[in-house]
Amino acid sequence: MRRKITVFLIIVICFLLQSTLFQAWSLASVSPNLLVVVTSAFGFMRGRKEGMWIGFFSGLLLDIFFGNVLGFYALVCMYIGYVNGFFRKRFFPEDIKLPIILISVSDLAYNLLVYLFLFLLRSRFRIFYYFVHIMLPELIYTIGVTVFLYFILLKINQKLEAVERRSASKFV
Repeated sequence: MRRKITVFLIIVICFLLQSTLFQAWSLASVSPNLLVVVTSAFGFMRGRKEGMWIGFFSGLLLDIFFGNVLGFYALVCMYIGYVNGFFRKRFFPEDIKLPIILISVSDLAYNLLVYLFLFLLRSRFRIFYYFVHIMLPELIYTIGVTVFLYFILLKINQKLEAVERRSASKFV
């Protein structure tokens, strides 16, 4: 129960930061996608199932407050969390290369899917413009924020796992 409450608070805090503070600090009119960072990080730290659920609730928040279609962002983020969960066995907490690569690929995939389903299907074919002016700046900004946010999420996850191990040892 403690994990669920903590993860819920992380999702809400990152959503609020993404939609308020980082909107005010936007560079080149883009802001980092903190919910993709949280979804990806918990996906490869905790596995496919938890990554999928965290992605679903993160995307659902985006759908409720910013989406035109209920469920689109939830589905995209759910897939991102699920796919990142496949890398759980290759994840080592002290190595930052894999998280940076996975979060970068996740952010790029997120933006490509948004372009494909929200712009391309409405006959807006300026993918090069969208890539240069939206995707790349957001990717760079997200990677910069990831360096700090990842270590915070890692420490929170390690503390939660330590508490879960202690409470599980009481019942054995």
